[in-house]
Amino acid sequence: MNRYPLWKYLLVLTIVVVGFVYALPNLYGEYPAVQISPTRTTIVDQAVLAQVKDKLNLANIPYSGAVLDEQGARIRFTDTEIQIRARDLIQKALGDNYVVALNLLPATPAWLAAINARPMYLGLDLRGGVHFLMQVDTAAVLKKAEENYTDDMRRVMREARVQYLTVSRLERGGIEVRFRNESEREKGLLVMRKELQELDFTEFERGGDFVFRASMKPATVTEKNRFALEQNINSLQNRVNELGVAEPVIQQQGSDRIVVQLPGVQDTARAKEILGRTATLEIMMVDEEHDLAGAVSGQVPPGSKLYKMRDGRPILLKNRLIYSGDNIIDSAPGFDSRTSSPIVSITLDARGASINQRVTGENVGKRMAVNYVEIKSEPRLDEQGRPLLDANGRVLRVSRRVEEVITAPVIRSQLGKRFQIEGLDSVQEANELSLLLRAGAFAAPVVIIEERTVGPSLGADNIAKGYNSIWAGFAAIAIFMVIYYIIVGFISVAALAVNLLLLVALLSILQATLTLPGMAAIALTVGMAIDANVLINERIREELRNGNTPQASIFAGYERAFGTILDSNVTTLIAGLALLVFGSGAVRGFAVVLCLGIMTSMFSAVMVSRALVNLYYGSRRKLERISIGNTAWKESEVTQG
Repeated sequence: MNRYPLWKYLLVLTIVVVGFVYALPNLYGEYPAVQISPTRTTIVDQAVLAQVKDKLNLANIPYSGAVLDEQGARIRFTDTEIQIRARDLIQKALGDNYVVALNLLPATPAWLAAINARPMYLGLDLRGGVHFLMQVDTAAVLKKAEENYTDDMRRVMREARVQYLTVSRLERGGIEVRFRNESEREKGLLVMRKELQELDFTEFERGGDFVFRASMKPATVTEKNRFALEQNINSLQNRVNELGVAEPVIQQQGSDRIVVQLPGVQDTARAKEILGRTATLEIMMVDEEHDLAGAVSGQVPPGSKLYKMRDGRPILLKNRLIYSGDNIIDSAPGFDSRTSSPIVSITLDARGASINQRVTGENVGKRMAVNYVEIKSEPRLDEQGRPLLDANGRVLRVSRRVEEVITAPVIRSQLGKRFQIEGLDSVQEANELSLLLRAGAFAAPVVIIEERTVGPSLGADNIAKGYNSIWAGFAAIAIFMVIYYIIVGFISVAALAVNLLLLVALLSILQATLTLPGMAAIALTVGMAIDANVLINERIREELRNGNTPQASIFAGYERAFGTILDSNVTTLIAGLALLVFGSGAVRGFAVVLCLGIMTSMFSAVMVSRALVNLYYGSRRKLERISIGNTAWKESEVTQG
């Protein structure tokens, strides 16, 4: 009656052993480390790593290991004091050509790492890290949208054979189109209202010209801003993921702000380097109609702008943007089949391909430039070169646009959806440019308006408090269960311990992020999980009081309590799923741990505890007594009664 088949015992044992193995990495903690990452023009290889090791050895700074991977080099140390000394030394030795940052690396043994057993991620409040609040420049969003509409108007009227004088974007907002006569204006308005329905149009006369002015509808403005915010969030998410920051939190706050949290990154310089490297391309025609020497001397012609090639040579480009990184849907590094030099292959969307085909077809034999643009976030300085602070003592920051023309080749033939960027210095540069372009350009500039660092010591203090609260609750429950239910209480406590073990293992396998609310959910799960065992134990005692034999009482206790346990856990799971679907941030972290804890508690309270009870009592042919508190019944007493 109370015996599991062998396969059930083996199943329970296998799950518990696997859970123990995958929960084990969380006991080893983390090493303080220094991470060396390349910039756009450098690489981190064995030579750089050897140079760093020599510098550390000469300075008598001990290190416990050094590894080289796709993101750069990581050197482990025994404590944070040595870590900081090593960071300063390495940065001085390598200079500004490399990014040297503090980091934390898991201390998981190699045999656990080989089976992909890794510790769970810890959130910003537990592990420490950096927090940024970023402001999206919505004015730039609207300006860019109006510039695109200006180009679209020219194209649409040219295709419809509408004769116009000028199409220009106004500095105060809006687009103005001038015509010679009223009939052409009406023809243009008819075409515009059909093709660009997201614009409002007003018509008037001025100085003998017939004019209409276009402006975006309020719904269009809202949609443009929403799309820009979503694209910026997506771009940040892709870039941070590809650059190797584990479990970042990137989410919207309000209508024009983005919250970015990077757990484990110990210094803001490293985080700003990651977030500030927002690259895109701008494709423009070279101005070969005006004198370059005159432009260099300060006489830049209207409609053009002076740029620099990557080797420092000046180049004059027309201000009109043909298309930008917004039209890039894919990029991949490779090699030129003729010269074997590194290249980046670009794939455009339908709009970009159409523009590329038209412009290159009309300008065969002329030069087209590929301008590389980075938006970097830097501190705002006063006249003495010191960072300016806001009212709360935080550093004010400003975005700076850094540009260089990568290449300006002659258009040999009409291009289409795909083309190649040449003129790159190294394979590393091709890989990095491809990565940044593939991650997506920002739809609008962003400025960091708030930054906050959570130190690892504060995170360690939060971990200690959460850990102590969980174990205090566990110990109190264990003492109560053992006193009240004796041997069966011991079995319930063992099942509760397995529940905690499996929950930690599941969080580690899923590589979920544990935060302070998550630790609160673990503590709640401990209290909730024991409810199932209390229901089972009380049901067994009730069966004994009704005169059933001990074996029959055990069987009936588990069978009849299961329905109640299932109902209570399903209702709690529904509430947890609602929090997971509709919540955000800390609420979702709590909900994830709660839902996983419900599943592990169902397994441990029913399967594990019954397997232990069956092992202890089920093998006895004539069971006389169950040690379950003040109801310690003997079979002989039951039969005599």
